[in-house]
Amino acid sequence: MKDKLTSCESCNNYEYDEQAGGYICLIEMDEDEIYRLGDRGGRGCPFYHVNDEYSIVRKQN
Repeated sequence: MKDKLTSCESCNNYEYDEQAGGYICLIEMDEDEIYRLGDRGGRGCPFYHVNDEYSIVRKQN
């Protein structure tokens, strides 16, 4: 799987905005959070979220 920091396309917070004319992240971050996101050293985005209905089933097995 690609690093979460670079796989915004599969994140539920990444949606098309008609006013902006493109895809944007819906998470409202302040300047400090944006800086920390870029300074994470490839550890992935802490806001990354995917609706994976089967994740609970995999944990049970």
